[in-house]
Amino acid sequence: MTAAADLPDPYDLAIIGGGVNGCGIARDAAGRGARVVLFEQGDLAGATSSASTKLIHGGLRYLEHGSFRLVREALVEREVLWGMAPHIVRPLRFVLPQMPGRRPAWLLRLGLLLYDHLGGRRHLPPTRTFDLTRDPAGTPLRVGLSRAFAYSDCWVDDARLVVLNAVDAAERGAAIRTRTKVVRARRDGDLWTVTTRAADGATGDVRARALVNAAGPWVADVSSRIAGRNAAAGIRLVQGSHIVVPALFTHDQAYLFQNRDGRIVFAIPYEGAFTLIGTTDRDYVGDPAQVRAGPEEIAYLCAAASEYFDAPVRVPDVVWSFSGVRPLHDDGAGAAQAATRDYVLDLERPDGLAPLLSIFGGKITTYRRLAEHALARLAPHLPCLGRAPWTAASPLPGGDFPRDGSRAVVDGLRDAYPWLAPDHAARLVRAYGTRAAAILGEATSLADLGGVLGADLTRAEVDHLVAREWARTADDVLWRRSKLGLRFRPAEIAALEAHLARATCAA
Repeated sequence: MTAAADLPDPYDLAIIGGGVNGCGIARDAAGRGARVVLFEQGDLAGATSSASTKLIHGGLRYLEHGSFRLVREALVEREVLWGMAPHIVRPLRFVLPQMPGRRPAWLLRLGLLLYDHLGGRRHLPPTRTFDLTRDPAGTPLRVGLSRAFAYSDCWVDDARLVVLNAVDAAERGAAIRTRTKVVRARRDGDLWTVTTRAADGATGDVRARALVNAAGPWVADVSSRIAGRNAAAGIRLVQGSHIVVPALFTHDQAYLFQNRDGRIVFAIPYEGAFTLIGTTDRDYVGDPAQVRAGPEEIAYLCAAASEYFDAPVRVPDVVWSFSGVRPLHDDGAGAAQAATRDYVLDLERPDGLAPLLSIFGGKITTYRRLAEHALARLAPHLPCLGRAPWTAASPLPGGDFPRDGSRAVVDGLRDAYPWLAPDHAARLVRAYGTRAAAILGEATSLADLGGVLGADLTRAEVDHLVAREWARTADDVLWRRSKLGLRFRPAEIAALEAHLARATCAA
């Protein structure tokens, strides 16, 4: 144990958790001039934040539960995040077929009217009603569905949203320490002493003026270990699972289906050749790190989609499934799907000691506003956080181009590197935006990038991810920094792992 007198100057803010909330808070605080350190026990976005439905949305179904504040905040954030990160956020139209015996048309129309006007929509197209029998969106659906509504939300690469917040935080001076677990934290007057253990077993201490518990599904465990408080009563762990199947349709719109049980399921075009179907909602008990999509969940999603699509979706069609545990604020709702997605910020500062802010609930769409609210709660105790909010007008790394400018960025990349295949250039821009050229450098061929490991992933790109984005394992690269795991073969994964072993030793 390091003596307090031997420790370096304290950080203003220590953050536990490298999900979207933790990284969002780190970015905002670092941009206000605070000294920030963030600890993540695994990889960034290694749990809930990479297991979402990949949507930036207001949450149409939350209107049924009266969550107007949350929906309005989320609707406003759609266009803010799209403007901040047009490489990883894009508009998406949703088709909502009217199914006899489900929610009546007047109720859907009323909900969509509120949805269009509650959040001050400026750039996204409005709702419309149309005939499925005369529209390409009706082609893959079963006979008998004729009326539908179309409305707008946005798609997001959720894991890259987290990583880009961390990259920006680091560029603004934050220390991002992945694969580093907080094993203890204790108050020493107006400071925290935080003890950590890295993946290699090395331990260390840092001091901080304030501590943020953004541990996601582990928030209650961290609160218990650090503050000796039983926070489990304030959190409800809800499992959400998704499946990926070969593409069920060729157009670029998504579907929202109403199920017999009153829930809804999305079917979303995914990674060019696939369809993403989800999600489930059920209470979860156990270690969040061990969550997996259960066979009954997979069967449920297949059945829900098959009720609408002309071609049935069968369990053997599933090429990938993933599952996450949402750490929701327990508002006493009976069914898991009715539990609020709003967030609660719990600030504890007994007898003027160093503050602890614990975060319960939230959704990926509102992470930026959650970060602003979190810093507003801490600002009376940390004057450096009192500066004006700034993140809404500042692009994430690579996002410094207009909302509708993605095509121009791809064309510019291909002009500079004419040997680059169109699909490869488009993928690089979707991941890195205007920073894609930093990976390509002075290359005049794929061979100059070290060759291809699989799909279109080059050794140069992997080296970039190790050096700049904290990637260490094949899963980090194939399922969080990208979704190339859908296209990699076992031998290619082995080659990637071998390259990572060399690259991480050199890092």
